[in-house]
Amino acid sequence: MHIILLSGGSGKRLWPLSNDIRSKQFIKIFKTADGEYESMVQRMYHQIQSVDKDATITIATSKTQVSSIHNQLGDGVSICVEPCRRDTFPAIALAASYLHDIMKIPDKEAVVVCPVDPFVEKDYFEALKEMGKLAKEGEASLALMGIEPTYPSEKYGYVIPESTNMVSKVLHFREKPDVRQAEEYIRQGALWNGGVFACRLEYVLEKAHDLIDFTCYQDLSARYDTLNKISFDYAVAEKEKNIKVMRFKGQWKDLGTWNTLTEAMEENCIGKAILNEKCENVHVVNELDVPVLCMGLKDIVVSASPEGILVSDKEQSSYIKPFVDKIDQQIMFAEKSWGSFRVLDATDESLTIKVTLRPGNKMNYHSHERRDEVWNVISGEGRSIIDGVVRRIRAGDIVQMKAGSRHTVIADSELKIIEIQSGRDISVQDKEKFAFPCLDKLDS
Repeated sequence: MHIILLSGGSGKRLWPLSNDIRSKQFIKIFKTADGEYESMVQRMYHQIQSVDKDATITIATSKTQVSSIHNQLGDGVSICVEPCRRDTFPAIALAASYLHDIMKIPDKEAVVVCPVDPFVEKDYFEALKEMGKLAKEGEASLALMGIEPTYPSEKYGYVIPESTNMVSKVLHFREKPDVRQAEEYIRQGALWNGGVFACRLEYVLEKAHDLIDFTCYQDLSARYDTLNKISFDYAVAEKEKNIKVMRFKGQWKDLGTWNTLTEAMEENCIGKAILNEKCENVHVVNELDVPVLCMGLKDIVVSASPEGILVSDKEQSSYIKPFVDKIDQQIMFAEKSWGSFRVLDATDESLTIKVTLRPGNKMNYHSHERRDEVWNVISGEGRSIIDGVVRRIRAGDIVQMKAGSRHTVIADSELKIIEIQSGRDISVQDKEKFAFPCLDKLDS
């Protein structure tokens, strides 16, 4: 099974845990068998592997999410990077070209495309395999998954099938309706359009070449920012005549709001939290190292992170986006391919950050023109490289870098550093990257 997972967007509906860098699929709220927590993208990836250990999984995503994906899934995961955001049709066209030109997947192979963030169980992935078979055997040029609706939702588009059979021709597509229209569509036997489809790889490539003038993956990537923003449904699915929909009756939830997300939580509290016996239907997600105490609350969600604190009625939590849009704040936490960082303090001319590097990982070799930096190593062992000079570092060591110095750090074990930046106009733009230096010599 060849799967393209669409990992797009930057959500604010799950603020303060999601932001412009950290999308909802990277929030760790699902408890695993070993008592740890995993995110939506980790859960989805592991579920696919449990159903089909030989599955080829490629994640189509934006540049801002690549570090988080590597952080959570490792360096070996296949990623097709969108140079900029251009909606689902360009993203899928680029990913299909990546599979063909880079991964060398044969044209006749079936490809399944689905979002990375629904909450589903094993039967969903068994259904994906069946969709792949439909596409590969040529029963339909395009096979869609239609989810049996559980309520008249205004959030999804609808597919109206020809019959109530498990697999049926598609009669009509319907855009996101109001509640009254949704009720009417459901009476007509409509299914939710969950953005899941299967086809042969050659089909997507043909449609891509019909609508975009390009020669290969590299060419398409180079001109990606000139492409029109258009969804796959508009560009392809709604115009296809030989299209079928496969009915899915299993669990499928879009965990796009705090209300729906808490429904999927196995426990009421993640992180340090205490609920007294008078609390009813209260959920807490606390990423801060301080306790949260809730007393006598009902139907409430509490979320605390370095970005802020949310206390909301669960129903009202669906409407937080316009309020969050008014908040102009520096990103306070981010996962990187090498580890993570958390901002501890920020002033006009200084920034204090706690940096955690995973064993065997390193930062880019880089410099800053407008700020000095000091690293205070608080745990672990590693190596710093300052202007080509390599030095072993461990807990208690202090490393200084003046503006303009080229520097990096390598973690030999998990390495934790307090980094203090000082200077004017501190920003992420003040960074120049360089080729990594030779490590033949170590300073004793």
